[in-house]
Amino acid sequence: MSARILDGRMIGRAIRNRIKVHVDELFRVAGVIPGLAVILIGEDPASRVNVTNKMKACPDVGIRSTLIEHAKDVPAEFLVENIRRLNDDPATHGILVQLPLPPHHDVRAVLHAISVERDVDGFHLYNVGGLVVGDTIFSPCTPFGVMRILDHAGLPIEGRNVTMVGASAIVGKPMALMMMQRDATVAVCHAKTRDLAEYTILADVLVVAAGVLNLILPQMVRTGAVVIDVGINRSPDGRLVGDVNFEGISQKASYITPVPGGVGPMTVTMLLANTVSAARRYVERTRGPSIFLQDVTQLALQGR
Repeated sequence: MSARILDGRMIGRAIRNRIKVHVDELFRVAGVIPGLAVILIGEDPASRVNVTNKMKACPDVGIRSTLIEHAKDVPAEFLVENIRRLNDDPATHGILVQLPLPPHHDVRAVLHAISVERDVDGFHLYNVGGLVVGDTIFSPCTPFGVMRILDHAGLPIEGRNVTMVGASAIVGKPMALMMMQRDATVAVCHAKTRDLAEYTILADVLVVAAGVLNLILPQMVRTGAVVIDVGINRSPDGRLVGDVNFEGISQKASYITPVPGGVGPMTVTMLLANTVSAARRYVERTRGPSIFLQDVTQLALQGR
């Protein structure tokens, strides 16, 4: 068999078209243009590429984005104070601090300085903790994007065995919680998991976010599984590739995401959805209930 490709670019375009409808409505009803502040610290090349991709996507749906750059040796107190000023800026509805941060920064303190209502990356303690009870304001963008890919393809989650390879706070743990909210049976694997293949071979849905080239080989995947590759690595010949052996596994899986072009575009799309939702929430907090279309984050979960 040959797997069907889950095209994140195509799915993302469809969602962004719907997001733009909400941006237009926000301006028509309230005169508000959603604003996103992106904070970049240091000169990490990968971080700069990620920030560039996020900011390029904003004008396509009508979001106003602002890049705030700091040297890698910026004092932690200065950075936190800048974030607090952005929290009070009525034109800034979403705040994103690009990770990773230089070692002298307390990542938790920096992320928690962002107002919950502006935490469009979904990393604040409230939003992460809310995943446990299903009451988060903003879901982390990458797991949110993965769920949207599965929903778009009409792939069931309830009752399925899901194996999550990678247990980071950014992808693995929130991904597992979101799957559990949808009544999947979830196994979470990590660097210290023994006999990884024993878990991956059981998966109806296998999500891999470990950052290890060719970690998952064809013999580790059951025939007909859905494989979501979140990893990004540079192959010896210079190509961008994921964590799974795409050529071999695509001959066994029923569906598979490519790298690039799979989860990455969906991560950016969900950031846009969260930012527009934050702007709408701001209008409703400051001006009272207004007549809006359905919430953009919910709309992004519907339709195909």
